[in-house]
Amino acid sequence: MSIPEGVMKCVAVLKAVDTDSEKFAALFMVTKLVKGKDCNSSAKRMLFEAIGAKFLKKLLSSSSVPVDCPPQVYKSVALSILSAFCTDPELASHPDMVGHIPALLEIVSQADEDAPDDMLIIVSEAYTCLQCIAQYPPGQKALLEQKAIPKMCDIYAEKTFQTDEALNILVTLVSTFGPEAWNPTDTEPFHAIMNKIALDFETDHTERKFELCAILQALLQSCRKEVISTNTKEESWSLSIHKGLSDILGSKIGKKQRDPALKLASVMIDLLGADWAMSDKEKPKIFFLLLIQLASIEVRMQLEDKQLKAVLENSDLITACFIILEISIGYIVTDQLDLEQKEKQSLYTALKGAFAAVIGLLSSVSKMKTLTNVKEKLFVCAVVRVLTAWMAQETSAMRPQVYAVLPYVLTVANDTFYAHRNRKLAEKVKCKAKADEGPSSGEPTVHDPISEIDILRLLLPALCYLAVEEAARKILLQHKQDEILFECLSYHWTIVHYKKPPVPRSERLKLLQDGNRTEELDLHILEEMKDSRTAMVSLCNVLMNITVLEAKLVEESPTFISLLKFIYNNLPELKQIPENLVLHGHLAVLGLLLMKQQAKRIKKNDFSICRYIQATIRFLWDAYIIDESNDPTELVVSMSYKEHWMELMELWFLGMQTMSGVLQVIPWLSQFTIESGWAEEIIETLKRVKIGGLEPNVKSAFEDLLCHLVKADDSVASVLKKCGALTVCRNHRMMELGKRLFGD
Repeated sequence: MSIPEGVMKCVAVLKAVDTDSEKFAALFMVTKLVKGKDCNSSAKRMLFEAIGAKFLKKLLSSSSVPVDCPPQVYKSVALSILSAFCTDPELASHPDMVGHIPALLEIVSQADEDAPDDMLIIVSEAYTCLQCIAQYPPGQKALLEQKAIPKMCDIYAEKTFQTDEALNILVTLVSTFGPEAWNPTDTEPFHAIMNKIALDFETDHTERKFELCAILQALLQSCRKEVISTNTKEESWSLSIHKGLSDILGSKIGKKQRDPALKLASVMIDLLGADWAMSDKEKPKIFFLLLIQLASIEVRMQLEDKQLKAVLENSDLITACFIILEISIGYIVTDQLDLEQKEKQSLYTALKGAFAAVIGLLSSVSKMKTLTNVKEKLFVCAVVRVLTAWMAQETSAMRPQVYAVLPYVLTVANDTFYAHRNRKLAEKVKCKAKADEGPSSGEPTVHDPISEIDILRLLLPALCYLAVEEAARKILLQHKQDEILFECLSYHWTIVHYKKPPVPRSERLKLLQDGNRTEELDLHILEEMKDSRTAMVSLCNVLMNITVLEAKLVEESPTFISLLKFIYNNLPELKQIPENLVLHGHLAVLGLLLMKQQAKRIKKNDFSICRYIQATIRFLWDAYIIDESNDPTELVVSMSYKEHWMELMELWFLGMQTMSGVLQVIPWLSQFTIESGWAEEIIETLKRVKIGGLEPNVKSAFEDLLCHLVKADDSVASVLKKCGALTVCRNHRMMELGKRLFGD
């Protein structure tokens, strides 16, 4: 495009002038030209660069003005120029424009309603410039670096003039940068602005209340969740938001008011948990139950009898409702909520209706062609995710419908698992390459949004139940889900069995200087390890159910044969730390169940069996002890097991029972038991327990094991007799063991 003649002349004048005064005079031509309809982007750029950033900076910072001139005249002219130019996207991102951010921030920070009118106009124009600059990445980055976020927080919390402009800039920045927008250690600016906006939200009863909903949602979605969720107790904003939302959702409102309120409620419950919904001390249940009802109704309204394309138009609202439902279900099953029968029925009806709609949508989506659109795929993942929460708790309702969509649910879950695993492994490879300081090979990894959430991980609790149901188990096996579960187990093992990679030589000094950074990383890894432990325990439970209920399959299945080898090789490697105890038990007992089914494949000369059996005996052995410090005649659960006994109790009894069963089919394993000293230790311990001091089920477990040991190996009887088995049989009325050892 051609440059207008007037612009060319003006540029020539600006470049030709010798003094600042002459240049200042020429600026009045510029403002007129910029506003002209012929002044295109290229022309504006020429004018802007001809004026020069240095000159404009001088005007913005100058405090001495000619006599008889208003004190802010230079600032005013400079801002008129900048505000005229910054409406152009190219110039709003121009390095010279971005360079004016510090001066602009200083101007708006000084704003006060009591200031003279000319100053207020200047502040207003400075905001115009900042808002334009904040629309584009170069300006956003510079604003973040110049600490614009805490400054905007201060302005909104403390000032009275044009605070909404400050808020708009703040929302733009936090929406762009997310958690990176906030200081990880200094949460004061966040809390200050949240307290102020939340109070406005609570007390305002105009349409602005609903605008503040969206602003609060944006701020909360951007916050550093792990920090903010733990330090809000002293702040007022969570209660103010609760009151404000109670007002809205408890009133007669339309969709326009309800939607932002539900979205905000979803962000709050996601951040602070279901407890937040019960902040009202007088009537804690009312708001919580109302939220579930409204979210359930909304899900039905949005999903029932609709196709995916139509549903996607309101995906933000629907996923917000899903979050409310998922977290609420998780809370309800903890039995902390005291519900009357009527409330329970109402709640169940609402949830059942919502999940019928969810299943209905999945049913129609499962019949569609494979989805390729990322937004569609992500939304379907959200639909499957919320269904997993329901399936993990509700094990009887709508079973035929659940079975009908189960293959599709498994497909989606497995796809996300593979995507998630591949991303994590790629990150690991990258880290290793960096540590080796070698050149990075291959293409840069492409980020797959589906990899952000591993739905298979969330589906595991539901699979524990489904594996028990014959119809569901049939679907799982037809889908070859057992193979994927084994892959999943192997993957989570790599996290649980994490070994710290070597630090690149180039970063060692920095690492020593920056202790906090490593601690942060370690905490993140510890969290991952904790989650993977839980995942492995769930996987073991699913695989145990299949092992017990599909004996024939397990006997011949290459997957289950490999699974047993995996346990042989890895259980002995599991670190003996308290955090691993529950996982240790699950792997040990799953191994025993598999050994029992695959007995004919077990080879006596396989050394890995020896190490596995030792690790398994260790788990079974350490559960019960005599507590010398308390009562030296009482058998009790050992301290290390006590903390997890709810999870371990049934497992221990199953382990003891299965060990007995394994000895029947693999009798030579009794040698390991004798060599370990466990059998003698059982007798020695039980001798010290007072007569009648054994719980019947514990007595049966030990007696059954000892009987099978005697039956499996003739030499065991003499060992037990030497230790005092006769006393044990008499004291604890172990008739069966007595017969085995001493005859009738």
